[in-house]
Amino acid sequence: MSDPRITSSIFTRGAVDLSALRTPAPSPAPAPVQAGPPAGAPGGAVGGVTVVDVTEATFQSEVLERSLTTPVVVDFWAEWCQPCKQLSPVLEKLAVEGGGAWVLAKVDVDANPRLAQMFRVQGIPMVYAVVGGQPVDAFSGVVPEPQLRQWIQAVLKAGGVSVAEPEDPRLDEADDALMSGDLDAAEQAYRKILAETPTDAAAEAGLAQVGLARRVAGTDPQAALTAAASDPDDVDAQLLAADIEVLSGLADQAYQRLVGLVRRTSGDDREKVRQHLVGLFAIAGPEDPAVASARRALASALF
Repeated sequence: MSDPRITSSIFTRGAVDLSALRTPAPSPAPAPVQAGPPAGAPGGAVGGVTVVDVTEATFQSEVLERSLTTPVVVDFWAEWCQPCKQLSPVLEKLAVEGGGAWVLAKVDVDANPRLAQMFRVQGIPMVYAVVGGQPVDAFSGVVPEPQLRQWIQAVLKAGGVSVAEPEDPRLDEADDALMSGDLDAAEQAYRKILAETPTDAAAEAGLAQVGLARRVAGTDPQAALTAAASDPDDVDAQLLAADIEVLSGLADQAYQRLVGLVRRTSGDDREKVRQHLVGLFAIAGPEDPAVASARRALASALF
């Protein structure tokens, strides 16, 4: 799950032995634990999301059992730890934004050394994700908020939770610049997002749209399409025609045009066409059915 650019996972699945923390379930079995604090639980509900202070005595109910229905993020911290004071408020903020999709459990390592030992905590802050009663991922140290958001989204997916992506004001700013025609500002904003979050598909799509807008600026669309039709082997003419087709809502047609051009070219020209086509794919995103189909066609054309 971990992105190596974000974290360094310090265990493999099953390496953390939590069996000593489990106690036999009473009979009859308790009802499933819901996301929310049991009566009298330590910690408190923040914005509808439970932030729980966990001890060894409450770990089974607050983390292991709760994680059977709701992913739990366990934050190992200490009062003297300055990096913890940077990370914990961000975790709490994201828990509020999560709206109950996950629970933040806080463990004071000084008060609960056995828990820290069981989780092999060698330095703090240390954060674990627990899903289905088992740790599934972890990271140590302070992680920038954009990357932390990505990590939590991956945790939620591992827990089978479907949640809406929170709005990103950075993307709103970049999109506004693009829509207003300020391509330089839009490019700068998208590149800043990608520097902080290298796998942000929305920013990648936005940056690709900036490139497309620049390439077609001042172009007569009909004249460009006519020129491409009159000379099918003019690489530059075909690339411009594909750009215009994408802007006209004919992306599938543009993809077919360039896949055909890949088949007819070689060397530097072929690579130029391939890169252009991949750039157009980025605008629609990898989940677009037309992109998936065109990628298969491109692979066939190349190999």
